[in-house]
Amino acid sequence: MGRDEIFENVREVLEEALGADEDEITPEASLTSDLEAESIDFLDIVFRLEKKFSTDDQPFKINQGELFPENLMENPDWVQDGKFTDSGMAMLEERMPHVDFSGFADDRDVNKVAELITVQSIVEFVDRKLAA
Repeated sequence: MGRDEIFENVREVLEEALGADEDEITPEASLTSDLEAESIDFLDIVFRLEKKFSTDDQPFKINQGELFPENLMENPDWVQDGKFTDSGMAMLEERMPHVDFSGFADDRDVNKVAELITVQSIVEFVDRKLAA
């Protein structure tokens, strides 16, 4: 499956899960800032992506914390004073290679990490997962 087809499928998932208009769902659109997704929407998006990209021969399973950051704030090695530490940043980059953290390295505010998840990062995630 090519990236254009993946993008169209991701767009359909986001339209259904978030009630967003097709023209709002651009590659650069942030799920939280632009499409107004909330944490509860992330579960629905994961479920819909699994359903959309699964086949009879190959189920598409997304593990907890694989697509969206989850349960990270409790680890003092990763988060201190509401900011990701160096080891926290390394963990994010390792666990979530589909997200561009380059502009986040200076801020590191845990409350802003969800803003980095874009439509393009989901497309990248799906593409990597299908290729694995």
